[in-house]
Amino acid sequence: MEIIKIINFIMNFWLALSTENEELAKFILLPFVIIETAVSVLLFSSILNIKSTRKQKLYYIFVIFIISTLSNLFIPKPFGTFMHMILTPILIMLFFKISFLKSIIAEIIPFVIIALLENIFLRIYLIVFNITYEVAYSIPIYRISFVLIIYLIMFLLYKIFYHFNFNINILDNMNLKNKRTLIINSILGLITIATQFYLIVFFNDNLPLFIVLLSSISLMAYFIISIYSLSRTTKLEITTRDLEETKLYNQSLIILHESVRDFKHNFNNIIQAIGGYIDNKDIDGLSKYYSQLVVDCQRVNNLTTLNPETINNPAIYGILASKYLKADELGIQINLEVFLNLNKINMKIYEFTTILGILLDNAIEAASKCEDKIVKVEIRKDFNVNRQLLIISNTYTNKDVDIDKIFEKGYTSKTKDKNSHGLGLSEVRQILKKNKNLNLYTSKDNTFFHQQLEIY
Repeated sequence: MEIIKIINFIMNFWLALSTENEELAKFILLPFVIIETAVSVLLFSSILNIKSTRKQKLYYIFVIFIISTLSNLFIPKPFGTFMHMILTPILIMLFFKISFLKSIIAEIIPFVIIALLENIFLRIYLIVFNITYEVAYSIPIYRISFVLIIYLIMFLLYKIFYHFNFNINILDNMNLKNKRTLIINSILGLITIATQFYLIVFFNDNLPLFIVLLSSISLMAYFIISIYSLSRTTKLEITTRDLEETKLYNQSLIILHESVRDFKHNFNNIIQAIGGYIDNKDIDGLSKYYSQLVVDCQRVNNLTTLNPETINNPAIYGILASKYLKADELGIQINLEVFLNLNKINMKIYEFTTILGILLDNAIEAASKCEDKIVKVEIRKDFNVNRQLLIISNTYTNKDVDIDKIFEKGYTSKTKDKNSHGLGLSEVRQILKKNKNLNLYTSKDNTFFHQQLEIY
């Protein structure tokens, strides 16, 4: 009796799966969203080199499953799909802590692959089983087997990409203009793919296989050419930046060479001068002479520090090198100390270089008016409280400057051209407001004005 019940259950179950029932097919496929989302995460995280935890992936898969279930049950196609397309990049950005551009590309990659695979293999699938699209869509067993084939191919693609370490790195090196172009291009492309995909699906039986393949290949070519063009543009910009960096480095080497040559030329005079102080037992004079000599040695040491190996971030190197050369032309002594891997700064490099450039411009301008023209720059890690520090100190003449008001837009202690000053520090304040892990501490003493950026 039990065996008969089991056999009847199996037969009824198979009958349900092999009978046209669009609502049942839709309901049975709901859990398959988990498989699709999981494979999609593997694909885009591998191709875009996105680091994430298992917890992040599980939360994302769960939320996508809930949204997909609600949209499939209550929102008619294609409106549910378009809503899903809008929400997906936002969720990717929030869960995986990546940029909006990367999140859009992360959505496009699996979407394009699924669209291409369905366009190509659906027609083959219909021919092999000698069925129409309506039959394949409404009979659960056909739909389940087809989507499993698609997910298996996607998983195999992920394994291939992972094995050959195929990933896209151009997004990290793009400037803001190219990123905006790629975002617009990707959104328009995504809408085009979604629209064309539904046209092909709904009219699949009436379209020749050649048209389906041509459409799929055209869409793929569109994205490949677009990404390739932006990649070439980005590489050109990187090359230009490297040339500018090399130019700045060569200028610092010229100054270093001249300083070493002058030091070598005066070496005998230095030794004789020291001997003269010793012979006369003039310790005070020797001490003063030594202090002056250390200043010249420090200049050479600073130029030794100013090289791309020590300052290993191109953007930061460009700022420091250009400001150093500017200060050198004004006769300002810059003491530079870098004890940090600049590629591991815990904030956006664009914002860091903006703050660095503004603070250095202000420091150089203030020091240029002093008798002792000195600017000190220190970048290091404070291990006691686990923070990174950028400390810029400079000599200054205006001892009455109000450190509580300098960040107000338009504020300046100058009596001339007031409207052109204060904008830089106001911009610094805006960056600080946007980032909760930043703090700028301003102080002064009788000799130096200090700006300490604290990065937590």
